[in-house]
Amino acid sequence: MASSITVVVPVYNEAAFIPEALPKLVASVQAAGVPYTIRIVENGSTDGTADAARKSVGDANIVVDSLPEPDYGAAMRHGFLEADSDWVVNFDIDYFSADFLHRLLAQPDDVDLVIASKRDPASEDRRPLIRRVATGVFNLLLTLILQSGVSDTHGMKGFRRKLVDDLAPQVVSTEDLFDTELVVRAERAGYMIVEVPVVVEEMRTAKSSLIKRAPRTVVGLIRMRGNLAKR
Repeated sequence: MASSITVVVPVYNEAAFIPEALPKLVASVQAAGVPYTIRIVENGSTDGTADAARKSVGDANIVVDSLPEPDYGAAMRHGFLEADSDWVVNFDIDYFSADFLHRLLAQPDDVDLVIASKRDPASEDRRPLIRRVATGVFNLLLTLILQSGVSDTHGMKGFRRKLVDDLAPQVVSTEDLFDTELVVRAERAGYMIVEVPVVVEEMRTAKSSLIKRAPRTVVGLIRMRGNLAKR
């Protein structure tokens, strides 16, 4: 029996980009050949992003939700908890892959989490050098602060529904680190995690500032370590 997937896509102030990106995202998801829902979670936008998404739906199975505050992690959490499919996948509006979905759906039944690792030796990372370095530094912090053994927690990932049901309600991190905490909780709980290679080619220059995110990320990881110790 074919698996079903829900693809959760947080968006913020993307009204101008959605008409270009959403049809490509839909084509990538439909290429997986399984029942799907794309859940666009607009959060705190001021440019009519939700309306732009609804106008771009066409005949695709897309749900558009709106949250009042801009918070990427809270948007992802909302989409994950609303999903009712076999797999829950997180994509960004400018970074997604049909190949990743095929790899996800080919996994055996005992695999609970599939990570598209930008740091896998077989991956091809076409991002600017500064972005590649930032990924390496973040992974080093994961190892030093959280003793995590995974090579990447940001980017495309797919979670079995049971893992989401069990662990997502426990996650307290929002902003940039909801998915990181969910992955680390899965790792510590003994869920089966598989990392697969990926071609990393974003559709545009990154919108978020590494300089602004870096201090927030370090503080968030330290706070996460304390939260995980309270389990």
